[in-house]
Amino acid sequence: MNNSLPVLIAIVVIGVLLFVTISLTSKHKPRLDKESYQIDFLSIENSLQRDNEASYSLAIIKGDKLLDKALCEIGTPGRTMGDRLKKVGKDRFSQLNAVWHAHKLRNQIAHEAGFAPSFAQAQHALSTYKQALKDLGAI
Repeated sequence: MNNSLPVLIAIVVIGVLLFVTISLTSKHKPRLDKESYQIDFLSIENSLQRDNEASYSLAIIKGDKLLDKALCEIGTPGRTMGDRLKKVGKDRFSQLNAVWHAHKLRNQIAHEAGFAPSFAQAQHALSTYKQALKDLGAI
């Protein structure tokens, strides 16, 4: 009985160390705060107003930014959103081409002086961002 106590202690210590090692080294999928993303996206959708052309561009930019935030939070590598979209691949998004199109629309807004998207383009971009956020589990 006296010899079994040190063996038992050693087994417990080794078990705890093994558990800690596995916990620290295992890759776990980060969880996104769905409620926060839903609130943010609803705010973006509500900001899009047919009679306010400036709202079209702003809604697209904000939608793109929210998707990029989600990509960053799940650990997608890349310096820019374009880099992250290249890394995430087709298996993650149900409409990857549409996501690229929406992101390119955002880039036109940001980099081409005088570019103004239509209301229909803004609606389509927001619909694409919404689906992409669903695909990531953010909303």
